[in-house]
Amino acid sequence: MSDSKLFTPIKLRGLELANRIVVSPMCQFSAVDGNMNDWHVMHLGNLAVSGAGLIIVEATGVELEGRITPGCTGLYSDDNEAAMKRVLDFCREHGNGGIGIQLAHAGRKASSAIPWDRFGALGQDDEDAYPTYAPSAVPYSDGWPTPAALDKAGLERVRGAFVQAAERADRMGFDLIEIHSAHGYLLHSFLSPISNQRDDEYGGSIENRMRFPLQVFDAIRAVWPENKPLGIRISATDWIEGGWDVAASVALAKELKARGCDFIDVSSGGISPAQSFSQDDLGPGYQSAFAAEVKRDSGMTTIAVGLITEPQQAEHIIRSGQADMIAMARGLLYNPRWPWHAARELGAEPDYPKQYRRAHPSFGQKAAP
Repeated sequence: MSDSKLFTPIKLRGLELANRIVVSPMCQFSAVDGNMNDWHVMHLGNLAVSGAGLIIVEATGVELEGRITPGCTGLYSDDNEAAMKRVLDFCREHGNGGIGIQLAHAGRKASSAIPWDRFGALGQDDEDAYPTYAPSAVPYSDGWPTPAALDKAGLERVRGAFVQAAERADRMGFDLIEIHSAHGYLLHSFLSPISNQRDDEYGGSIENRMRFPLQVFDAIRAVWPENKPLGIRISATDWIEGGWDVAASVALAKELKARGCDFIDVSSGGISPAQSFSQDDLGPGYQSAFAAEVKRDSGMTTIAVGLITEPQQAEHIIRSGQADMIAMARGLLYNPRWPWHAARELGAEPDYPKQYRRAHPSFGQKAAP
């Protein structure tokens, strides 16, 4: 029997996951009018048989203007729901892990170009461009459009869009929701004083800046079934002097815990190109310390993410109590069978699809019948 902590089960409300490996949400920029298609069947179907305990579907816009790019998925229409349910049902039929979805609004970073075409915002005269919204009329950077500052009606509209998307996610049968409040997108932009320059009850103090993200969380929790986990992804720091930081993240975590939040997925950065983060800051598990601090000081269940690439490294993060789960993105694109190899190295046994069991090393040199 293995004593690997990475391959022990974890329970979040009524959802029990076979191990602590999470497939991070990864935008594919391949949807049409917000609708998933055959690419998503292949992409998510492949990851559904990876042996990971949980897959979280890519950042999904809760309204058309909430998509990062015109190629991003949405969950704001019946067509979106039908297309996504086809993919989800396929993964359920062939996969063996939990499946969640990340609900998002891109805010002032919406209406972006498809990244393999170019980086940056679409031009205002581009036929694919759409309006952008933010807490304040402050553009993300030079060359980006000035977003419309959300008024009370706009706040109510966005909050309602999150609720409706959560109801659709439940109807389709998703196990879990992760609310995207990181990387400079709308909810993060309310948290950060870099982007939030309001002078009403949604700006100024940290309590005011947390108000709208917490209202969105409360509204989703009210319609999301009690037995299903609801969590959030945050940027623990803006990497900017005077911006959102780890102490603020701990304060947010405590507020969320009191409201029934089940986990925090701890990332960093994305609020502005002015961030001081550089290549010198990159290193194996460079964000794990943030997850550890949030976990230690708030008592919240955390997910560590960021340059987690080696089985022993992932095992150490869980065993040392830095986080309760680890999430991987590009590493799993490069090697979708990473959980199989990690289990082999750590003396555990992942769940293989029956069609692939002959690939297991225990078969050795057995001849095919």
